Amino acid sequence: MATVIQPVEAQLDPRRWWALGALVASMLVLGFDMTILNVALPTMAEQLEASTGELQWIVDSYIVVFAALMLPAGLLGDRFGRRRMLIAGLLVFLVGALLGTLVGTPALLIAARTVMGVGAALVIPLGLSVLPSMFGPQERGKAVAAVTASMAAGMPLGPLVGGLLLDHYWWGSIFLINIPMVAIGIAACLFLLPESRDPASPRVDVLSTAFSAVGLGALVFGIIEAPERGWGSPLVVGSFTASAVLLAALVVRERRAPRPMLDLKLLSHRGFLFNSLAATLGTFVFSGLLFMLPTYLQEIGGNDAFGTGVRLLPLMAGLMVSARASTALVQRLGPRPVVTAGLTVLCFAALLGARTAPDSGYAFTALWLTIAGLGFGLAMVPAMDAALGGIPADEAGSGSGLLMTLRQVGGAIGIALLGSLLAGAYDDRLDTTGLPARAAEAAHDSLTGAHLVAERLGLPRLAASADAAYVDGMGTVLAVCGIAALVAALLTAALLPNVRPAGSAGPDGERPVEAEPGDRPAPDPAQEDPAEPGDPADPAEADVARHGTHDRQ
Repeated sequence: MATVIQPVEAQLDPRRWWALGALVASMLVLGFDMTILNVALPTMAEQLEASTGELQWIVDSYIVVFAALMLPAGLLGDRFGRRRMLIAGLLVFLVGALLGTLVGTPALLIAARTVMGVGAALVIPLGLSVLPSMFGPQERGKAVAAVTASMAAGMPLGPLVGGLLLDHYWWGSIFLINIPMVAIGIAACLFLLPESRDPASPRVDVLSTAFSAVGLGALVFGIIEAPERGWGSPLVVGSFTASAVLLAALVVRERRAPRPMLDLKLLSHRGFLFNSLAATLGTFVFSGLLFMLPTYLQEIGGNDAFGTGVRLLPLMAGLMVSARASTALVQRLGPRPVVTAGLTVLCFAALLGARTAPDSGYAFTALWLTIAGLGFGLAMVPAMDAALGGIPADEAGSGSGLLMTLRQVGGAIGIALLGSLLAGAYDDRLDTTGLPARAAEAAHDSLTGAHLVAERLGLPRLAASADAAYVDGMGTVLAVCGIAALVAALLTAALLPNVRPAGSAGPDGERPVEAEPGDRPAPDPAQEDPAEPGDPADPAEADVARHGTHDRQ
């Protein structure tokens, strides 16, 4: 007797769109959680008496853990059930957010953010990998686009939501808002999501995970502590040495593994390597800017938290506009000129921003922030898309994980390195002559501390010196960003393969330029159901190519 095979769409759960809505809400929370904290940094510096180094750790602890655990978290989901691990990740994130609302010291807040980073490492990759078991080929592209768009939309919402909360409630409210939305996501996963797994996925390598987490943590620790302890101090040198040894051991172990967790051979694809470099640099600069700008806008610009969030919108708006325009430009010109142009624009914006003075006014800041946003969108979005287009289709999942890991590492190092440059320049140029020792120490800890000391002791000269020192440090950071963007632009212009997407035509109707051997892109497995025009691209979309098996429950 012949077996009748039902169409895939006929077997789909009618509740899948409700489940997608809950996933979108959860991803929106994680999206604005990436930026909501930045606008609260001046408030935390005042109410928690946190130094610049502690503020760096409050932000970086989340990113370091996320970057180190994202790949093994995805593998855990593949082997033990994506729904099960997704729920576990949301629960861990919920616990971290709850702790964040209750603690009252910088050290405990760093611990809470670390717990949230563990949860996010599980949620973000698995939130995409469960979609193939929920949606058929005709709907999958729209589902992926909805999830990735929610994360993208969360980034500009973060400063606005955070500013609004901080103007009316205490600083812990920026963590409290996560709790109800994440709880909804947990309930939806429990009752609406099917279970799915891929038993053939590589095993989680505990030793490699430890090497990456401790090695990256030691690197960030050394960078953050160096301005205060000195770059030649035994603790800082020891941290850098330990980081180099552990990360080298990670590379050796992964290169020898038959099925590596972190497939470093992907870096042999020239297109993947240089596009990943551009995307990582963009994240490096973007994270550093979001760390230092809120303090400048609040302490020197005199804005409240919500006003600071509003004044960060030109950066986000420029990014979103150029990200959408970049798709058409890549179709017409290929990724190389678009990515190179974006990095060049970013270089110009950074060097322009380096000319900021304490009395420049917001109009000048808005100008270079808008230009910087345009550069980010032109460089990062095509680079991420082209990076995955330059590797074989069967390596898309590994490539997506490696690219996301590199970007998060870039963000963590950006906050650590650029924040340390800023702290070092500020500390060197601040004049605290004649102040009592404790007052001078508080002024050197942060710009917020200097303003509090100046207000309590009635020393407008100290406030002016602190403002000038901070702006000088910000100028140094922006100059470094501009030089780094220029170097990356020259490298991409000279070495990046220029492969236009299949079916696109050049300005004169010529056929797409072919990549060199080893860089030729394989057919995109998602081509049968592409996202709608204008939908934001995300490298994690490639994870849906690894369907695995799914068990209906």
